[in-house]
Amino acid sequence: MKLLSFAIAAGRQFSSQAAFEKKNWGKNYFFKNKKKYDGSGTKTPKMPKIKWTDEQKQALDAVCSGKSVFITGSAGTGKTFLLEHVIKKLKRIHGKSKVFVTAPTGVAACALNGQTLHSFAGIGIADGDCGSLVDMVLEDRHAKYRWRKVKALVIDEISMVDTNLFEGLAHVARTLRDEEASGHENKTWGGIQMIVSGDFFQLPPVLKKRKKKGAKIYAFEAECWSATFDLQIELTTVFRQSDSLLVQLLQGIRKGKNDPDDLKLLEGCCSGYEPDPSAVRLFPMLTDVNMVNKEKLESLNEEIYVYKAQDLGEDKWMKQLKKGIAPDELELCIGARVMLIKNINPWRKLVNGATGTVVELCKVSKEQYGMDDMCNHGGVLPLVKFDSGLELVVEPEIWVVMEGDKVVARRKQIPLMLAWALSIHKCQGMTLDKLHTDLSRVFDFGMVYVALSRVRSLGGLYLSGLDPSKIKAHPKVLEFYHSFNGDQHDDEFSISSGSDTDDGEQHPPCVDLLDIGAIAEATTSNMLAHLIRYSEANTLDFMLSKRMSWEEIEVLIPWEGKEKHPGEPELPSFALKNLRH
Repeated sequence: MKLLSFAIAAGRQFSSQAAFEKKNWGKNYFFKNKKKYDGSGTKTPKMPKIKWTDEQKQALDAVCSGKSVFITGSAGTGKTFLLEHVIKKLKRIHGKSKVFVTAPTGVAACALNGQTLHSFAGIGIADGDCGSLVDMVLEDRHAKYRWRKVKALVIDEISMVDTNLFEGLAHVARTLRDEEASGHENKTWGGIQMIVSGDFFQLPPVLKKRKKKGAKIYAFEAECWSATFDLQIELTTVFRQSDSLLVQLLQGIRKGKNDPDDLKLLEGCCSGYEPDPSAVRLFPMLTDVNMVNKEKLESLNEEIYVYKAQDLGEDKWMKQLKKGIAPDELELCIGARVMLIKNINPWRKLVNGATGTVVELCKVSKEQYGMDDMCNHGGVLPLVKFDSGLELVVEPEIWVVMEGDKVVARRKQIPLMLAWALSIHKCQGMTLDKLHTDLSRVFDFGMVYVALSRVRSLGGLYLSGLDPSKIKAHPKVLEFYHSFNGDQHDDEFSISSGSDTDDGEQHPPCVDLLDIGAIAEATTSNMLAHLIRYSEANTLDFMLSKRMSWEEIEVLIPWEGKEKHPGEPELPSFALKNLRH
């Protein structure tokens, strides 16, 4: 497997050049509001009809039938995309004012234009028994009104909600909605239609107090869990990664398995080669993130442009926005590595997690873009060249906190953040082309999985500090999914063969791979192109360059049994030739 380490490293060395060398992107930037497109005049393609998987259809049908549903699945299976469509349907069924969208953290809540679960419930820090939670709600007339008004309650990122909170909220719902629940078959939540989403293999609840060994932790351990839902369904089609080898690896890590072959593959991503400078570094601690980003920004020795967020709303709601992903202040300069923190144009791959570099700061009209005193240099917007090749003048965007159909707080800010480094907690829901992380520094269940599952391909994964003991899943979570799925095995997860949707998570696969013609043109010998065409070598994401000759690359894929077309060169049983550094 040392050869595998070289092969992955070699593929990385030339991946960016091979991917974009044949393309002439030209001056491709545009202003979103002015609807300027690329030099060819091609407009943004129309949004095609969504092709739902059978599992997604089943969940949507259940929601439209008024049933309560729990939606789970591994990273990249389209949970957020599906949830956004579920929310739209719920608002059409019940009315916008009676559907409340929540999540346990400000980052997750803002991503869905919702509010934190605690703010919706009116329970503060929720430090008390069921009776005290009811008393708190009764003392807050706004919270009491919300509980009696709500018809459908959405909770995202359920893995971060603990047992006591889930049970306590169900008790509040039953107590305050006794009359509303009459006539409903499911009275567990006082007749509220519950839509809950998340993956318990990812980040666990943050506990205020240390619990005794064996104590209940997760929401699924609540006595009311099973009675809450009419349908519990796991999405198994992976959209984020198109590489079967990577998907299999991630499924093993998700369940805390230390398979020897998987570990050797991870070791191949720990080569001594310097990581790609464009790779985002992931850290478990926010202090490390801030330190790296500050050092990198200052090292550019360029004039700093500061963008201050423009906020509107009551303090209690603004606290949520401040905990969201849009920063209070954003410091930028020419050369800064940045990341989009909001979907701008999914059909052009300008989605949450897209990375690029600030190449210019453009003078614009403050009045036209409603910037007021947002920037310390007046009306200036950053021109970002994204790693896809597209250039975009990034305009201010708005994040809101919704209470039903009412906007109770809003924040306007440039939808960017510095992207030399990022925290593992804030990268949930993102899709990254390249990432680098030190696995020795993770400290909790699911952290390794959350970090590694952000990346699209093995070729974009750079690791250090590989420690097999850090790859772990909580035994209770393993038991829950075993009982939830029966005898379902890892190989039942499938890879999307293509999708008409793209929100950064559910998207067309192989967007980073060249077609066979481009590979043949990029190599000095088309022998390697034929090998890739009729083997599984693409699972290693070999992005070939004309710099690389056949003798300089080793491919560890057996050739026996592969169909050979007339006129193609004879290939050895194993394509292993002289290795050159």
